Amino acid sequence: MITTIPSNKERFRIKLTIASKIPFELGIRVYNPLYSNSFYFRRKALFKKSGLTREFTISMPVSPEVLEMEIFDKNSVSDAAFVIENVKLEKMPAIELWATDTQHKFLEFAIGFAEKAGYVSPGFFESKDGEFLFQYLPSITDRFGNDLITPARIHRKMPRVQISQSLFKGYTVPIRVAILAHEGCHWFLNTRSQTTADLCGIKQYLDYGFPKIEAVYAVTKVFGKNREMIGKSQISRTKDVIRFIENYTEKEHERSGI
Repeated sequence: MITTIPSNKERFRIKLTIASKIPFELGIRVYNPLYSNSFYFRRKALFKKSGLTREFTISMPVSPEVLEMEIFDKNSVSDAAFVIENVKLEKMPAIELWATDTQHKFLEFAIGFAEKAGYVSPGFFESKDGEFLFQYLPSITDRFGNDLITPARIHRKMPRVQISQSLFKGYTVPIRVAILAHEGCHWFLNTRSQTTADLCGIKQYLDYGFPKIEAVYAVTKVFGKNREMIGKSQISRTKDVIRFIENYTEKEHERSGI
């Protein structure tokens, strides 16, 4: 089932309630129908038996003029395996991002680029004031011309980010934002520490309202196509991010009285 949502570049959440008629694997996609590789949300969920009801919340802190939401059975062309019991749109609260003006500008520039990275050609993309520069490359290579698995890297002495089109095209908009926020934090904090940049970037990402689950994907996705690169340091790094997100969620609940 495909539903058109007149999103009008607003901030909102989509709340879904879905019930299973038989065991099946659910797929959910939210995307800009006008451009390729422009997914704002992708998720799958397994319903192991009939009669199960699950609720899903899709945060959309940024959106294009129009969105399409597709809800489907991943293993069938028919939608007979499930029932959509409820769909609700609710407005998201205003952004509460504690950062410097320069960090705010970088994040807004990064978000704008993330929304179009799936369909623009490689080249240079400069912020309006000329303060930041993104170099969109077919891929990032080492000095011998071999492709690297890193999706982006920043020059720590200047706000210039190299970005791999071959990797970025496959990511959702939120994952792209999380990666670029991470790179920005390397520069703003003048740090080589991946964990320090992770936590700084994820904090900005979450404060803006992006989905928590995509933040975890952003840390793990880099190594998804090269499993031998996963080691103790990456496992520890991922655990640090997950712990940070859990603590962030707990504080959110405390503030809202949940």
